[in-house]
Amino acid sequence: MNAPRQLPASSFPEALQDLEAAAPRVLWILGSEAALALRPCVAIVGTRRATAYGLRVARELGAAFARAGACVVSGMAAGIDGAAHRGALDARGTTIAVLANGVDQPYPRSNRPIYDEIVRTGAVISELPAGSIGYQSTFLERNRIIAALAPLTIVVEAPHGSGAMNTAKHALALGRELAVVPGQIDQPQSAGSNQLLRDGAQLIATIEDALALVGLTPPPRTPRAEPGSDEGLIWKALADGALDMDGLCHRSGLPAAKCLAAVTRLEIAGSVECALTGEIRRR
Repeated sequence: MNAPRQLPASSFPEALQDLEAAAPRVLWILGSEAALALRPCVAIVGTRRATAYGLRVARELGAAFARAGACVVSGMAAGIDGAAHRGALDARGTTIAVLANGVDQPYPRSNRPIYDEIVRTGAVISELPAGSIGYQSTFLERNRIIAALAPLTIVVEAPHGSGAMNTAKHALALGRELAVVPGQIDQPQSAGSNQLLRDGAQLIATIEDALALVGLTPPPRTPRAEPGSDEGLIWKALADGALDMDGLCHRSGLPAAKCLAAVTRLEIAGSVECALTGEIRRR
C-alpha cells in the first residue's frame, strides 16, 4: 500500500473553499488524487445502527450513482456509510472516504476490506496526519468536509443527534441540496431524517429521484445472463413488471437463496433494480 501523502493546497477540491475560515488547511490522502476531481459528487450518510432496509437502500443508491458516473462520498463508518461505499465499489465506481482519524487507520476495523478497495480504486482523505486516532470531536469536524465536497447530501437513516444529522446541518449551511430517504415513523433510526423531510428536505421515493437531483439518469443496461441460468430465469420472470421477492421466487421457480443471489448479481451488473418498496424490476 502506498504511504500517506500530504496534498498540495493547489490539489484541494475547489468545493472546500466554500467552508471559508473552516476549510481544512491540510489534507492527507491514500489512493488517487484523480478521484477528488470526479464530478458530479454525492454524499450518502446515515446511522451506524441501520435497519436492513436502510442498508439495502444505501447500497442501491451507492451503486446507482457509481454506474451513472458519479463519485460517492461518505465517512466509512459502520452502517449506512459502509453500505454506500460498498454499493459504489460493487458497481466498479469511484468512492471517497473522509476519515476522522489518520488515513492509515481503517476505522472501524470491520470495514478494512472496504478501506482496502477504496485505497486501490478511489481515495481515503483526512485533515489529520497518519497515526492520528479519532475522537468524538474529530468525527463531527470531518462532517463539514463530507458536506462541502458534494452538491448533494442524501440522508438514508438518522436518529436525532446523530453524526448524519450534523452532516445535514453543514450541507444546509453551505447551501447544498439535501435529500432524505423516508423511513418508518416508529423507528428511532429515522426520527431525525424524517424530521428533515418535514422541514423541507427533498424526498427520495425512487432511485431515479436521487439521480435526477444531480442531473443524472440510469445508464441503459442489458442482462448478462444465459436464458437457462438463474439470472435468465429472473430476467424472464420480470418481463411483465416488477415483483417482490416472494413473487419472484414463485414465478421463476427458484428457491429463495438462489433467487436472492441471482438478483444480487443482476443488480450489480445494472440489469435490474430494487425499488425502495422492495420490488425488483428490470432496468
